[in-house]
Amino acid sequence: MISGTILNALTVLVGGSLGKLLGDRLPERVQRTVFDGLGLITLVVGMQMALTTRNVLLLLGGLLLGGLVGEALRIEVWIDRFGAWAQQKLARGDSRFSEAFVASSLVFCVGPLTITGSLENGLSGNYRPLALKSMLDMFASFAFGASLGWGVLLSVVTILVFQGGLSLGAGFLAGVLDADIIREQTAVGGVLIIAIGISSLLQIKRIAVANFLPALVIVPLLVAVLRAVAPYLPTLPEP
Repeated sequence: MISGTILNALTVLVGGSLGKLLGDRLPERVQRTVFDGLGLITLVVGMQMALTTRNVLLLLGGLLLGGLVGEALRIEVWIDRFGAWAQQKLARGDSRFSEAFVASSLVFCVGPLTITGSLENGLSGNYRPLALKSMLDMFASFAFGASLGWGVLLSVVTILVFQGGLSLGAGFLAGVLDADIIREQTAVGGVLIIAIGISSLLQIKRIAVANFLPALVIVPLLVAVLRAVAPYLPTLPEP
């Protein structure tokens, strides 16, 4: 049921490790070029995902509410503390450890292929969609490893927990995560990926991306609420 998730985790381990080991041998100007290229492509991917929304007000509400919840829970602070602890234990001298963990976890675990592939793997055992995702993630993890460092490897834990959880709970979740919810969750994930490109990769402006993570849960809830109240909303007269 989780064969695709295990394959995905292994490819990220391989790609991230090779990226870090080979990236350190590249001249600084080449590293910067790789960094900028990854940032630009990240913006494109995030924009494509964000534009799938059919209700931008729903997207805005989810992001604002998610940001408020994240600020209240101080998610960014706790992740930074966890990253500092992991850095001390696993990767001394890697100052961007927690940043790499958050950025790569979002890129690898947000998107329609993650959700649909995990559900299909859990329901039928078919791992082909996740195998395709694994190949894409291996190249992405190589670039992340070369530019952000060892923290990318910690995203393997996120992949195992998130994708594995989706596959194991596929029987229940398949009836809950319909096309509308997946689409809007993908859109809000795209906005967060854009924030990663702006903050972590291109370093245009510092954004506490982790504080917006609750939006990934809040937006599907808003979709369900809107669907429940839609029959009771007044309809506009025909022109």
